[in-house]
Amino acid sequence: MDIKALRREDVELLAPAGDWDCMRSAVANGADAIFFGVEKFNARARANNFRMEELPEIMAYLHSYGVKGFLTFNILVFENELRDAKELVDACVDAGVDAVIVQDLGLVKLIREISPDFPIHGSTQMTITSPEAVEFTKPFDIERVVLGRENNLKQIQKIGEQARLPMEVFVHGALCVSYSGQCLTSEMWGGRSANRGECAQACRLPYDLMVDGEQKPMGDVAYLLSPKDLAAIDIMPELIEAGVTSFKIEGRLKTPEYVANVVSKYRKAIDGYFDGIKNPVSKEEIRELQQSFSRGFTHGFLEGTNNKKLVDGTFPKSRGVYLGRVEKILRDGVVCKIEAPLKRGDGIVFDAGDPTQREEGGRVYDIRRQGVKIEGEAGEGWIIDIVPGRSDVDLRRLHEGDRIWKTNDPALDKRLRQSYETEKPYRVFPVHVSVVGRPGGLLETTWTDVQKGTTVHVNSELELEIAKKRPMNRELLEEQFGRLGGTVYQLEKLDVELQGDVIVPMRELNSIRRRAVDMLVGERPKPPVYVKREVEVYGDAATPAAPVKRGEAELTALCRSLPQVEAAIEAGVGMIYADFEFIKQFPAAVEMVHAAGKKIALATPRIHMPGENGYHNNILRLKPDAVLVRNTGALYFYLRHRMENPDAEHPELIGDFSLNIANHKAVELFVESGCDYVTPSYDLNIQQMVDLLERSQTDKMEVVIHQHLPMFHTEHCVYCTFLSEGTDYTNCGRPCEDHSVSLQDRIGMSHPVRVDEGCRNTVYNAIEQSGAEYLTNFMDLGVSRYRVEFLEETPEQVHEVIDLYNRALRGEISGTQVWKTLKATNQLGVTRGQLVK
Repeated sequence: MDIKALRREDVELLAPAGDWDCMRSAVANGADAIFFGVEKFNARARANNFRMEELPEIMAYLHSYGVKGFLTFNILVFENELRDAKELVDACVDAGVDAVIVQDLGLVKLIREISPDFPIHGSTQMTITSPEAVEFTKPFDIERVVLGRENNLKQIQKIGEQARLPMEVFVHGALCVSYSGQCLTSEMWGGRSANRGECAQACRLPYDLMVDGEQKPMGDVAYLLSPKDLAAIDIMPELIEAGVTSFKIEGRLKTPEYVANVVSKYRKAIDGYFDGIKNPVSKEEIRELQQSFSRGFTHGFLEGTNNKKLVDGTFPKSRGVYLGRVEKILRDGVVCKIEAPLKRGDGIVFDAGDPTQREEGGRVYDIRRQGVKIEGEAGEGWIIDIVPGRSDVDLRRLHEGDRIWKTNDPALDKRLRQSYETEKPYRVFPVHVSVVGRPGGLLETTWTDVQKGTTVHVNSELELEIAKKRPMNRELLEEQFGRLGGTVYQLEKLDVELQGDVIVPMRELNSIRRRAVDMLVGERPKPPVYVKREVEVYGDAATPAAPVKRGEAELTALCRSLPQVEAAIEAGVGMIYADFEFIKQFPAAVEMVHAAGKKIALATPRIHMPGENGYHNNILRLKPDAVLVRNTGALYFYLRHRMENPDAEHPELIGDFSLNIANHKAVELFVESGCDYVTPSYDLNIQQMVDLLERSQTDKMEVVIHQHLPMFHTEHCVYCTFLSEGTDYTNCGRPCEDHSVSLQDRIGMSHPVRVDEGCRNTVYNAIEQSGAEYLTNFMDLGVSRYRVEFLEETPEQVHEVIDLYNRALRGEISGTQVWKTLKATNQLGVTRGQLVK
């Protein structure tokens, strides 16, 4: 696609819908496409969602207005859910859903087995952030990718130019601090997985910043991981010129008023760009966007990383529009110089800087200016007395200097509701009509729905007669056939070819018009037709390898420092993974491990961005025995290197947990793609893990049995934001090289924050977790490789952990004894983690 030649019709505005009112609101306000979920298998489990049996009705409704409908299937699918997943895919194919938005590559494989031509969009949960990651999807005919929110404009353009696949980008709504598809916090702390649509929003909680073990005073900044909301409306021209073809609005948990507000504003911005209007969005319209929902607006990462602008840190929830500060407290209200319009009935809240405490707020009862009551709206810059409802606000709890926010505007909500609460059609479409007739013949009419491309032919039931007084002419036909009010059509073009002075009764013309409209309207909702095959989801599933005898399983160790590597060698580990913050230590690790006659695997970062292949070229130069691959972009890089250098020696490729492998279809896909081993997702509990292993090639699998769970993985750098005056890695002074940071939660646990080579942060769970109790189950199912992962352990602790697990694998002690021993000797204790639910 030539991004320089994007036309208005190439650009799609994609709106969220959590229920029917939101869907109608989106259609009424100019959305080109809607994304929605049904009751199961979508990343907004808390939304109302639709029912699977409603799919034909939903698609008929959307298609009647020329709007596309995309079903969100953007979660991981567990083994025992594959049959239900197939049922939903079948229903989508039958109903003519325009595409499914998918996270799970195992599900992609299943969909392609069911239908070779049913459209699939790669969800942002796939963590696609580079041209290579897009290329990895192409064999599966994924027709569009939703890029990670962390990609900036230059990267977006580069991905589009290199990968040549339509790109969808989020432009408005809540931002996850973690890379989508790479957040395990909610899963770890509450058993509610973000990869299953159940995110508990741990990023919106308060944390204390611990620096080198000491708490750093932060004033009123407590929400260290809570980003502002994305609003890219003022940089729409740059996004269009970067080649973005679908602009996505987040918000399936939001109200229909929110949908109406945001969709209408972005519709105007897109149309304004193509109409050549500069700055099509006014200050008042930005305020209206803030009014519907805002934690403060940011461009996110679209203009590059700016850690200072991403997180405010003082509040985690929507505030609305900033009004000003309390200048004086009166007997019945407060004095404020307002920075936005205000009127009676508006909602306000007083912000004293501590959202964890109850905040005063309510409705504006009266407004006075210089002692005079104002009936209308107070304007920006006025100094006014704000009088809240007497039972709403306890004035004794307010302070001079408190910020005031307008949280609700009933007049705006009413206007937004009127956009979709109407009996009139939301949209009308052009129709072209041609009319041919001669005396003694029928009046022949052809009606074409221009947008749909459908044509119908309707003839009169009576023959044309010679007119004695007023013959039919173009004006008469235009008047009669143009009476299309109350329908979705308007007459745009009329061609008339009449021979002689002819006429038919007026009722005949009305009948022709009604029949033609009924026929055209009947064609609009018809769904596209896709190929659909009958598939048995477990028909080709593998059988596990033979049970592994005690003493025959292999223990591998992932180390994050050279002293840990040395300790793992001494403990007799045959394969060691090096996962260092700074790759300058990789050569020493390779030399140390190879000198001991052991094997080494070098770990890739979790994320692969455009221009970061130098990291992987460096890994190949070091000639490790294996590479621990953590994303599809890196995997494609190494697979392509294999193909381009068939005679060279190549490292083994081990797919890590972050590839989100949750079912046997995903195992097959990654093994068939070229992985030598794969690691199951951390989202699996023990039963789901067993279900997966029972249908997979277990001799191709490695299970992580001991680790600190990597919870958040984020482009947002805590070190830069709170320990530096800088905004990104170019000017932060690299405090990560001199300090150790952790985030202390509400119960006093400190979770270490580590930095990778790309300056991305990973927040690790403070407590180690162990799956030792299930070693017997896994060995019986043919798993022969087990990994223990270290974070900040001393060499002595590395020795102890490796020794315990080796003894368990040999059958000398039970898994329970391993867990109990570690719990007794580790200061923070060990949890059994995500394997138990």
